[in-house]
Amino acid sequence: MDVDLRKLRYFVAVAEELHFGRAAERLHIAQPVLSRQIRALETELRAQLFRRDRRSTELTAAGRQLLEDAPPLLAASQAARRRVGLAGQEQARFTIGFMPGITVTAAVRAFSTRHPDLTVDVLRTSWDDQSQVILDGRVDVGFIRLPVDQRGLELRPLFAEPRVVVLPTGHRLAGQASVGIADLADEQLLQNPDAVPEWRDLPTHAGSRPERSRPLAATVEEKLEYVAAADGMVILPLSTARFYTRPDLVHLAVEGIGPSQVCLAWSAGRRSRLLDEFRQLAASAAG
Repeated sequence: MDVDLRKLRYFVAVAEELHFGRAAERLHIAQPVLSRQIRALETELRAQLFRRDRRSTELTAAGRQLLEDAPPLLAASQAARRRVGLAGQEQARFTIGFMPGITVTAAVRAFSTRHPDLTVDVLRTSWDDQSQVILDGRVDVGFIRLPVDQRGLELRPLFAEPRVVVLPTGHRLAGQASVGIADLADEQLLQNPDAVPEWRDLPTHAGSRPERSRPLAATVEEKLEYVAAADGMVILPLSTARFYTRPDLVHLAVEGIGPSQVCLAWSAGRRSRLLDEFRQLAASAAG
C-alpha cells in the first residue's frame, strides 16, 4: 500500500507535539482537518497510531514504529524533489559534504578535472547534520564520521584515525604524553556523550562528575573556546585537533578509546554515474 506523504508529515507533527492543537498550528491547518487526515492514515495502515483522551495524546506501538520509519521516507522525498529541480537547471551541480578535519581536495580536484562543465560544490557539515544533509538532498555524497544513524544510507569505509582529548594548557593532565580514558571520568564533556561511548559508559566517582553548566556546543570552534576557558574537554579525531591547533590548548593520546572511522555515505538505493565515479575517486584518494 502506498503511503500519502502529506498524511505522513501530518502524523510526524502530531507524534512530535503529542497534541493535535499544537500540531495543527505548526502545520497551519485547522485541527478538525488534521484529525480527519490522521484517522484516514490509520484506516489506510489498518493500525491505531494514537491513544487520545481529554488529558493526553500518546503513541501506540504502531505509532512509535511509524515515527521511527517516517523521517527517512520524508527526507528521501525531499531529496528527490531537490535533485530533480537541480537537474532542470542549465548548469549541472554535484555537492560533497565533509566533516571538520577531513581533507577532500584530492577527490574533488580529480572529479572536477574529469567534468569541467559540472559545478562541484563542497559543504562543511557537523556531528548533528552530517547524515541529514545526505538524506534531504543538500549533498549528493558525504564524508562522515561514525557513529551515525545509518537508516536510509549506504556507507563505504575509507580510513580510521586516532582520537585525542583536547585540554587547556593549565590542566592537571596537560604535561602527560597520554592518558587513559578512565583518567577522564570526572571531566566535563563538551559534546554529545554518544560520540564518545567509551567515556559515556565509565563508572564515575559518586557525585564527582560536574553538573553541566552550559548547553552542548554545536561547532568545533565553540567547543575549543569552552575548553580554553577551562569549562571542560572534548574528544576529537587527531586530524581535527591538528587543524585547530592553538597555543592555549594541548591534545593528548587516549588509551582505551577506539579510532574515528571515516566513511563515504550516500542515500540508500540511489544510483547515478557521477555518484559511482566519485565513490571510486574518493576510495583511491583515501587508499
